[in-house]
Amino acid sequence: MGTTGARRFRLYRPPGVQFGERLPLMVMLHGCGQDANSFAASTRMNRIAMRERFLVLYPEQDRLANGQGCWNWFDTDTGRAHGEAALIMKAVDQVCLLHPVDKARVAVAGLSAGASMAALLVTRHPERFRAVVMHSGIPPGTAHSTLSALGAMHGHRATMPLAAAPGTMATDWPPLLVIHGDADAVVSPKNGLASAQVWAHAAGAQASEARNVRRGQRYPMSVIDFKRKGSTVASLVTVSGLAHAWSGGAASQAFSDGQGPDASRMAWAFAASQFRSTR
Repeated sequence: MGTTGARRFRLYRPPGVQFGERLPLMVMLHGCGQDANSFAASTRMNRIAMRERFLVLYPEQDRLANGQGCWNWFDTDTGRAHGEAALIMKAVDQVCLLHPVDKARVAVAGLSAGASMAALLVTRHPERFRAVVMHSGIPPGTAHSTLSALGAMHGHRATMPLAAAPGTMATDWPPLLVIHGDADAVVSPKNGLASAQVWAHAAGAQASEARNVRRGQRYPMSVIDFKRKGSTVASLVTVSGLAHAWSGGAASQAFSDGQGPDASRMAWAFAASQFRSTR
């Protein structure tokens, strides 16, 4: 609950948590047309959480706030976007208070509108997260209203620079993993590149040579890392043939493509690599 209303959330907690144990937390923000349960089913993140032992928080948008279930990440003119970001942070705070969370190991990931909201969360609270994953989203500072959001989705708007200096990015901001399909007709793949570039530019990072990866019969992907002083600030994964869907998700779910490389595994591996650096 917050000043702008209330939101439900779902929480997955792995079995057998020991007394005094503190576990990482992955915050998962669903896209339009989804809710907490369908996003959990699509991403199958709970399976990874059970094996790797971390908690998963699924905040849920209220249909009264958005008829399609989209997070209103773009509505900064009215303040609604910031109000929803505050509600999500209230959920994070509540879970950290009531469950065995290691506050130094929290990451956030999202799909589409959820990815854009994840990026907004990090711009407002960079010190609270160790990693951020944007799947098929739009970078922060690209839209400020419903109309501008439509233009941003089609890649027709410029992205504003992040309000952070290279030194601040290195110490206070989490690294970014971007996953985007090159066949996405809903959110232009230009946004994936723009997201990685805005993070890299703020940190003074340079792009590495792209490397091509293919696992079995899954769609191939191109990976570009943006590094500063040997540390990865942002990584861009472009998946060939992937439309607007969670890569490697449950084929039975909407906005989910089982033929893509497993985005959930990539998201956890990326977050876990950052968590290890805190220990």
